Amino acid sequence: MSTQDTTGAHPRFAEALRELGLDVPVRRFPDATRTAAQAAEAVGCDVSEIVKSLIFEADGRPVLVLMDGSSRVDVERVRTELGAESVRRANADLVRETTGYAIGGVPPFGHRTRTQVLADRGLLDHAVVWAAAGTPHTVFPLDPKTLIAHAGGTIVDVRERTA
Repeated sequence: MSTQDTTGAHPRFAEALRELGLDVPVRRFPDATRTAAQAAEAVGCDVSEIVKSLIFEADGRPVLVLMDGSSRVDVERVRTELGAESVRRANADLVRETTGYAIGGVPPFGHRTRTQVLADRGLLDHAVVWAAAGTPHTVFPLDPKTLIAHAGGTIVDVRERTA
């Protein structure tokens, strides 16, 4: 019998965890953890330990960027990394169509479609990171190397540099 408790995880994400053989505790919160700051407060961790799963559109193709909660994605660096003409944040419809989840609950893997994944190197600065489990009320912990591997991510430097 599995000790896995995926209660509260989005059914598609719970299935992805089962398929990957990942036994992670999914934590559900009564208040939304839609933003990195809300999630960090609920979990009791630093905002940089939250993983934001962000969908961008690069030359019309969806791309997933995994970024720590305290940093912002530098769209120009993403464009350069992909060799794309143009990169912009995806709208809510494209996010849902691509991932199967709504903004604020997008997990790093277990999506409806496979997309190219860029993972910012800053995620590796932590022993454990927390990511959405498919809903705006649920998160799960995982070590960043494993999370990036399951997402099929390429490790890159795409965070905005602070002045």
